[in-house]
Amino acid sequence: MADTSPQRAYRAACPGCGAPVEFRSAQSVYAICSFCRSTVVRNGDTLSRVGKMAELFEDYSPLQLMAAGRWQGKAFTLLGRLQYRGETGAWTEWNALFDDGTAGVLGEDNGAYVFSLPSAMQREVPQASQFRIGATTAIDGKPFNVASNEQVTLVSAQGELPKLPPLGQSFAMVELRSSDGEVLSIDYGALPPNLARGSAVRLEDLQMSGLREDGAKEEGGRQFSCPNCGAPVEVTLATSKSITCRSCNSVIDLTHGVGGELQHALQEEAVEPVIALGTLGQLQGVQWQVVGFQHRTGHEPGEDEEFGWDEYLLYNRKRGFIFLVDSEEGWSVVKPTTGAPALSPGEKTASYLGTSYALKYSYEAQTTYVAGEFYWPVEQGQKTFNRDFAKGDSLLSMERGPKELTWSSGSKIASDAVANAFKLEGKGELLKRGDAGPTSGGSGMGCGSIIMMFIVILILLLVVRACINEDDGTGSNLSSGGTSRSSGGSFGGYSSGGGHK
Repeated sequence: MADTSPQRAYRAACPGCGAPVEFRSAQSVYAICSFCRSTVVRNGDTLSRVGKMAELFEDYSPLQLMAAGRWQGKAFTLLGRLQYRGETGAWTEWNALFDDGTAGVLGEDNGAYVFSLPSAMQREVPQASQFRIGATTAIDGKPFNVASNEQVTLVSAQGELPKLPPLGQSFAMVELRSSDGEVLSIDYGALPPNLARGSAVRLEDLQMSGLREDGAKEEGGRQFSCPNCGAPVEVTLATSKSITCRSCNSVIDLTHGVGGELQHALQEEAVEPVIALGTLGQLQGVQWQVVGFQHRTGHEPGEDEEFGWDEYLLYNRKRGFIFLVDSEEGWSVVKPTTGAPALSPGEKTASYLGTSYALKYSYEAQTTYVAGEFYWPVEQGQKTFNRDFAKGDSLLSMERGPKELTWSSGSKIASDAVANAFKLEGKGELLKRGDAGPTSGGSGMGCGSIIMMFIVILILLLVVRACINEDDGTGSNLSSGGTSRSSGGSFGGYSSGGGHK
């Protein structure tokens, strides 16, 4: 890796405690003294103390100051970080200095990363109130979807920074996403607002060095007593916003922190997952741990019949979170998208990353049971409106809640692969779903199967004819029009949105 040491740096004594404060980037205006937490602003060769920064909250990130990597062929070093909190959770922005003196931002949220560069609009930046969640807007001629629009606060900061929003004061943050995976964030914590454009990256693709070795939260979980039954509850992941008590199945809200007031809700009937919480599995070349489980039901508008499916929340330290979905149609692996697919005018198709998906189902979904930990404040009875799209084995899902619209993408996976990944060969029959055989026309169906199908169809025709005859020939007992959904299953999982994914 190329030498990432700065060609020149400015160092002076902290006005608060006298400890050395160093500015490696000419673009850095602020620095946080690592000794006394003083917020220091640089004006030429003069340092002034403008306040004191709050302590960092432990996010158990694998990243840290002075970690280095490469992006698009250019070497960079992480010099500072800003920690934000909004209605949907917390995330971090890392100030990255490239060798050529330019700067970028590495956004981190729940194990997902977006690398962005400073940007600008060809016109005046609209007010935050003009961006409506789910709406489409054009930025310099390119269509974007409004993914989030919320009030956020700067919680803490570290190192040297080119910007510093007011600490503890709320301001608007808008996030736009495109169908080709681009993210445009607008930060209204400054005048004029700061803009950044970027795309998703994987940590291993950045060739990082100097990462923290103790970033996993599993080694030292937080413990508290269940507010309902008093049993011990341990929080494994630092990003968890909700957790269930294994003794009484209560859903516990962690959004105010373990030290805050713990709100809980009782769950009446437990649902036993096929894959136990805590199970480790090697899936698609990556080791995942099952940290959460939820059972969900849905029904199509105007239909009384309900269908159900299960979602397993899987976690990997460097990859973040994905969902393993178990439905009557088979198993699938999905994760929240970085960009926002583009819907056709009639919303019968959705395009994402150059691929067009056809609408299969539109339905209202509800969470009926949860277990484990979740990075969003999940609760029993949570409702969303979903649309599922597909092209072959590739899947795309949209979920619209009261505050956000999220997309997930993925693909189907054979039940045997799930059994092998989580060492559940003994439960192979329990895992069998609609993927037991090929679904294409060239499936090689034997003569015995064809004869059996013919017999079944003949019997059904006789039954239908008998029903018509019993109904005086009017046929009023037959269903009128429409196709009902025979098997359920969301193609995607819920995401907290926002946070620069």
